[in-house]
Amino acid sequence: MMTEPGKQVEEKLDEQDVCVSEVDDSGHTSLTNDMSTQTGENPYTCEVCKSKFNYGRKLREHMRIHTGEKPYQCEICESVFARKPNLNRHMKIHTGEKPYKCEVCMSAFTRRYDLKIHIRVHTNEKPYKCRICDYQSSYASCLKAHMRTHTGHTGEKSYKCGVCQFEFGRKSYLNIHMKIHTGEKPYKCEVCMSAFTRRYDLKIHMRVHTNEKPYKCRICDYQSSYASCLKMHMRTHTGHTGEKSYKCEVCQFEFGRKSDLNIHMKIHTGEKPYKCEVCMSAFTRRYDLKIHMRVHTKEKPYKCGICDYRTSYASGLKVHMRTHTGEKPYKCEVCMSAFAQHGQLNEHMKTHSEERPYKCGICMSEFSRKFSLISHMKIHTGEKPYKCELCVSEFSKSCHLKTHMRVHTKEKPYKCKVCESEFSHSCKLKEHMRKHTGEKPYKCEVCWSKFSRQYNFKTHMRLHTGEKPYK
Repeated sequence: MMTEPGKQVEEKLDEQDVCVSEVDDSGHTSLTNDMSTQTGENPYTCEVCKSKFNYGRKLREHMRIHTGEKPYQCEICESVFARKPNLNRHMKIHTGEKPYKCEVCMSAFTRRYDLKIHIRVHTNEKPYKCRICDYQSSYASCLKAHMRTHTGHTGEKSYKCGVCQFEFGRKSYLNIHMKIHTGEKPYKCEVCMSAFTRRYDLKIHMRVHTNEKPYKCRICDYQSSYASCLKMHMRTHTGHTGEKSYKCEVCQFEFGRKSDLNIHMKIHTGEKPYKCEVCMSAFTRRYDLKIHMRVHTKEKPYKCGICDYRTSYASGLKVHMRTHTGEKPYKCEVCMSAFAQHGQLNEHMKTHSEERPYKCGICMSEFSRKFSLISHMKIHTGEKPYKCELCVSEFSKSCHLKTHMRVHTKEKPYKCKVCESEFSHSCKLKEHMRKHTGEKPYKCEVCWSKFSRQYNFKTHMRLHTGEKPYK
C-alpha cells in the first residue's frame, strides 16, 4: 500500500511528465529536463525527506525508499528490487557472469564498482581519511567503523548483545554476532559442506579449494590467499616497511604485531577467557576455542584431493599428504632414518637412548616407548584385537594386520632398485639387498661363519649346540 505522500508525488510526477513530453507547434519536444541538467536546477523535491532531483524518474525511484515498493522481481529466486539496474546486477549471481576483471591478479567481479574498490588492494590507495587522527583507509565502511573510536565526536550509539552483553559499533555486526548464539550458518561451501555465519567468511574459505592467492608481495615472489598473511610477511622486509617490534618484558620474546604480544602475555598471566561450554576447557585465543569445538562437532573441513581422507585440522591434512608424496622431512642424525611427523622422530630417538623407563610388571622387559610396552603386554594377555575379514587370522598389532592383508591382495610395495624384485615386507627387501651388497651381519662366535639372514644363522648354530628341534 502506497503512503499518502507517495500518492501525491506520483500524481504530480504524472502531470510533470505530461508537460515534459508535450510537443510544441514547431514539432519539437520540451527540453525541461535537459535544461535543468545544464543549469544544475533540481526541480523535483521529495515531500517526505526534502531530497531534490533533476529528473522525475529519479524522484519516482527514490520514493520507493519511503513506500517500500519493489516492482522488479527475480524469476529464479524471487528476490525483489526497487530499481531495474539492481535486478540486472543480481541476475549475474545466477548466470555466474563476472565481466570486470583485475589485470593484476585476475580476480573477477560482477560490478565495475567492485573492481574499482578491489584495485586498492594492489595500489594501496587510501582515499578515506579521518579528520581527527591520522587514520586512513581504502574503504568508506572502515573509516565509518574507525570513527566510532572517537565516540565523543561522532555520537555513535552502541549495540549490545542481550545474551553475552558484548557491544558492537554497528547493528549489522550485532546481527552477525547473534548467529553464534543461534548456531545459524546460512552460507555453505558446496565443495566440503563447511558452513559459515557470514558470506564473506565463505568467500575467504573458498580460497582453500581454489588456491587463489590475490595478495602479492611487491618485493619478492610471495603470494597469499589472505591480506593478514601478506601483512605479516611484509615484516620480513622490515627495512622496507619500517615496522617496529613488540617485545615481551617478561621473557624478552619479540612479535611483529601488538595483538600477538597481547595474546602471548596471557601465557604469563594464565588468562584463558575463551571457554568451551561442552567440556569447560579454556583457551587464550578465540581461534583455539573454534578449532577445539571440532572435537565435539566432528566437523572435518579439510579434505584430501587424492583419497577420501578428511580431517578437522589443516596441519593434519598437511601431514596426511606426505603419505601420497612420500615426503619425510624429519631425519634422525644417528641412523638417518626419516619420518613424516616430528612426533615419530621423537619416539624413534628413544631407540638410540639407553633410557628405558617403561617396564613390564610380568617379565620385567624394559622399553623406551610407552606404546611399545602396551604392544608387548598383549603377549601376556593373548589379546589379538585386529582380525582379518578374509581369513581367521588375528593380530595383536594393527601394523601386523596391514602387512598380513598383502597375502590376500598380492600387494608388493617394496621394490629393489637394482634388480626390480618386489616384496610385500620391508624386512624382506632389506634381506634381499644383502645379496647385492654382500653384507653378512650375523656372525657365529664359535667358528666365525657369517650369514646374511638371521634364519640361516640360527640353523647353523644347531651344529654347535646339538639342538634337534624337529623329532
